[in-house]
Amino acid sequence: MSAAGAERPIAVLLNGVAVDMATTPTAEAEGGPLLLDRGLHYGDGLFETIACRNGRPSFLDHHLERLALGCRRLGIVFEAFDALGAEVRALADAASRSLVKVLVTRGSATSRGYAPHGDEHPRRIVLRYLWPQEDPRHTLEGVAVRISDVVLGENPRLAGLKHLNRLEVVLARADLATTPFAEALLLSSGGRVVSGTFSNVFVAGGTALRTPRLDRCGVAGVMRRVVMRLAAEEGFAVDETELTPADLELAEEMFLTNARIGIWPVRTLGSRALGAGRVTRALQRRLERELEGPGA
Repeated sequence: MSAAGAERPIAVLLNGVAVDMATTPTAEAEGGPLLLDRGLHYGDGLFETIACRNGRPSFLDHHLERLALGCRRLGIVFEAFDALGAEVRALADAASRSLVKVLVTRGSATSRGYAPHGDEHPRRIVLRYLWPQEDPRHTLEGVAVRISDVVLGENPRLAGLKHLNRLEVVLARADLATTPFAEALLLSSGGRVVSGTFSNVFVAGGTALRTPRLDRCGVAGVMRRVVMRLAAEEGFAVDETELTPADLELAEEMFLTNARIGIWPVRTLGSRALGAGRVTRALQRRLERELEGPGA
């Protein structure tokens, strides 16, 4: 057997059924069988979830920029951004509102082990989902939030990216399943506030707005980026900084952002009552106008 052959599986069972890898359909341009994809084996890839409104993907350029940054950081040589953008727009055009999820992986493994071999072909997958049912009270009245027991490990090389390694968030979301809380805030292993499980967090006091700095862990959300710009345009001072649980207890207002939900006020944090204030309402109105514009 050749050295290359020794790096390929000689037997595969899928749900107990033998798979003949010699005859499994492959797509050479995409790197071979999906069963060998490094995204499946190691989480070696990235994803984007794009909110599509009025048949258009909102802030698609921001999503593609973050994806490109992630590819550079992970060393994934992905160049099909024009084709990917066209695929997203085509899926978005088929419905008034939908969610389009994009996954880009390093592709199928060409050798066994953690280290990439260097001859993988990146794979892109694009999926469209129905827009989930919304509870309008979340936007109007706010949501109940708690601090999760799950902590995020700090790794600056992955900080800000929407990579496929999301087990910490999976655990945190599972813990919420039987609770009245709509979201949980996550702390880092260093005790700093990072984000929600699917959202970024902002706290406000007076006309000052603060959001956690994401240089050690967490996802730099597209809606976070948009809201920071809109806040500055509205005359609010915006600061990316370190936040602790004590800072949350002192906050006059708190809200969450996400590409789908836009801005959710935090109604309660644990047992502490908050509610939407002047800053939150001003930014909700400003974002609504932004989403109605041609560039959103």
